Amino acid sequence: MLAGELYRPDAEIGADQAITKAWLARYNAALAAPVSERHALLRERLGSVGADVVVRPPFFCDFGYNIHIADGVFMNFNCVILDVVEVSIGARTQIGPAVQIYAADHPRDAASRRQGLEFGRPVRIGDDVWIGGGAIILPGVTIADGAVIGAGSVVTRDVGPDQTVTGNPARPRQR
Repeated sequence: MLAGELYRPDAEIGADQAITKAWLARYNAALAAPVSERHALLRERLGSVGADVVVRPPFFCDFGYNIHIADGVFMNFNCVILDVVEVSIGARTQIGPAVQIYAADHPRDAASRRQGLEFGRPVRIGDDVWIGGGAIILPGVTIADGAVIGAGSVVTRDVGPDQTVTGNPARPRQR
């Protein structure tokens, strides 16, 4: 799974997800807790968490330990990260409410899907990115430093530095 190869979810993967589910229940129950307490909870399960990170509950993920968040990131309410492989979020990135980041993927052919096979492709988000509310980032996408993703956009391919994209599928905005 972590290598991005085809896999079939097994008992070990299920156990990891159960641990994360219990952690998410604790984290999401801490809505009224001080930011410092929520930050400590994030550090319990996520792969890495920089200074001054704010992730407003409710928050949802598959495993947690594949998520790496740099300094000063703000993630608003109700975000989802499907982190079967690495998802990295760069410094000072701001993520609007209900954003969904998918590293989980599925084979395109029906026979493989019938066998229960899955795979993942890493998602990389650079520094100083702004992702508008309700945006969806698909598996394997890289968003470069300074980019802006319009609210409700579906990002299907890489986004260049300082580029603004909008729509479904997201395309560079004409100036």
